[in-house]
Amino acid sequence: MTDNPARRPDDAAAEPDSAAGPAPAEETKIAELVETLARESAEYKDKALRTLAEMENLRRRTEREVADSRAYGIASFARDILAVADNMDRSLQALDAELRETANAGVKALLDGVELTERELHKVLEKHGVKKFEPQHGERFDPNLHQAMYEVANASLPTGSVAQVVQSGYMIGDRMLRPALVAVSKGGPKPEPSANDNTGSASQGAL
Repeated sequence: MTDNPARRPDDAAAEPDSAAGPAPAEETKIAELVETLARESAEYKDKALRTLAEMENLRRRTEREVADSRAYGIASFARDILAVADNMDRSLQALDAELRETANAGVKALLDGVELTERELHKVLEKHGVKKFEPQHGERFDPNLHQAMYEVANASLPTGSVAQVVQSGYMIGDRMLRPALVAVSKGGPKPEPSANDNTGSASQGAL
């Protein structure tokens, strides 16, 4: 049995040096993997942030829709009830002070009941955010609040003023439920320009 021949010095140099680290090809693969992982991490982070932003926008939009539904959901019903309030108001206005004074006890009791019912009706409407408003005589016509029915010649009022209120208006929350019907004056002096005059666009939303 023969012994292995002695190793030559150049044999050791031919063997790979395990302590020298990975080959360049392996370093390139590792760098590419790190870059891919970093890119994917950034993409996932961006998607997560976008999803959170969309969820927050959805939450806010839902809150606004719920609030609007609570405030304005009865708009159609309230508009129908206004016809009842108008009829009651016209019935009371049809009786002047003299007729009230000369009416017998039964008629006066009936009128008192109608007035009480009208007041209660307006209280219920206000409870649900519906408020009555009536323009003042001589008030400047505002297309955001008023609807002109006809013109009245009146030299004592500036042109474009409220000369007569035909029907009261109503708001629901901060929106217009029904504009006030008015007669507009003409033939008087020109109205003074207003600093916040913006008749081209409505300041209140209409339902």
